[in-house]
Amino acid sequence: MSEATSKPLDGVPERTPKKAALASFMGSAVEYYDFFVFGFVAALVFPEVFFPEGNDTVALAQSFATLGVAYIARPIGAFVIGHFGDRLGRRNVLMFTLVLMGVSTFAIGCLPTYETVGALAPILLVTCRLLQGFSAAGEQAGASSLTLEHSPDHQRAFFTSWTLTGTQGGLILASLVVIPIVALPDDALYSWGWRVPFWLSAVVVVVAYFIRRKLHETPEFEEVRASGTIARMPLVPLMRSHSRDVLRVFFCAFIAAVSTVFANLAIAYGKEMGLNADVTLWLVVVANVVALLTQPLFGKLADRIGRKPVFIYGALSSAAIMPFYLLSMSGDDVVLMFALAVATFSFGYAAANAVWPSFYGEMFSTQVRFSGLAIGTQLGFLVAGFAPAIVTALGGVQEGGWVVISVFTAVVCLIATASALTAKETKDVSTELLGAKSPGSARVLVDH
Repeated sequence: MSEATSKPLDGVPERTPKKAALASFMGSAVEYYDFFVFGFVAALVFPEVFFPEGNDTVALAQSFATLGVAYIARPIGAFVIGHFGDRLGRRNVLMFTLVLMGVSTFAIGCLPTYETVGALAPILLVTCRLLQGFSAAGEQAGASSLTLEHSPDHQRAFFTSWTLTGTQGGLILASLVVIPIVALPDDALYSWGWRVPFWLSAVVVVVAYFIRRKLHETPEFEEVRASGTIARMPLVPLMRSHSRDVLRVFFCAFIAAVSTVFANLAIAYGKEMGLNADVTLWLVVVANVVALLTQPLFGKLADRIGRKPVFIYGALSSAAIMPFYLLSMSGDDVVLMFALAVATFSFGYAAANAVWPSFYGEMFSTQVRFSGLAIGTQLGFLVAGFAPAIVTALGGVQEGGWVVISVFTAVVCLIATASALTAKETKDVSTELLGAKSPGSARVLVDH
């Protein structure tokens, strides 16, 4: 990435897209290291540690339900954090979400197990998971808003793609930490081993905190603050002027279910097919390493040809390739498994994943961008959060379950595609005019 700045107005900070992209990348990496560690351990360890009663399928479904519980807290967090993000600014709110995620994740590593305190153990686990979800609700929306508003008009998709590329970095780091842990003997794994990845979150939180604190507020937000047009209740102008955009983002955000299917559900399905846990985890790691390279390229492509075609390609290709990837897990060709994992995620889903921060964010004006992104995405992410539990209950992790998983993936991808088709293309709209509902109207009305 090359730093690009513009001359600031009096009292308004300059654009620093490289710093913003790095801060967003690191923040997202930390947030989603914590989030993905939980997902991996929920698939491989929590059924034994927190839900030992009942058969394996029931225990796994209960464990995946805790994964989905965070997505209940995320819409609540979206309303609360989005409000303050549009009232107080992007940077300060993002510092709060970072610390909250780190504390709640470290606490999970300290929890007693079911064997020690009985039913209180899963209750405490759910409580920490709710705090994780509340934090995550504001992270991507805030980081995407911050980076978009720091970026030059012709490179917004590229720079904002680093926000979601940070989630891949977090997943890779989580995988590399979890892989040696799951290789431990069962007595070590189920006693202290599973706790280590959660404790290590403290280290990465400190690193990201010091990177993020050096970044200043966005020029766009400071201009709105200086003009006195910050909304007292951002939800009011959001619903008045952007209700259709929120609904559009809600349906587009169903695409995130592809990520949870790939990173969590496919691991459990692969285990059912007889694959070693380390093999399935490496499938995720390799695909995400390649996505570190492809997502910025998809961002560049979206700056050239538009957000809509790149997003729609990502959705449709994910639906088309997923069944072949799942079928490969029942075979013996490991090379084919890795090739299809990369094709599904790095060259399919990665396109939509890289583009959605700019695609969604550019639907809203500065006064309500944080709220609009947070509320629309987090309501849509409910589908992603409960995808593993829903599909597991429908038989998705049993033999032949690839059909259920593939159909589910296809349905959410088609819904996202249909919603994206209704959006306007915004690649050639200047940043100050984003979200305008009529020519020359750059700002929505505030609720005086």
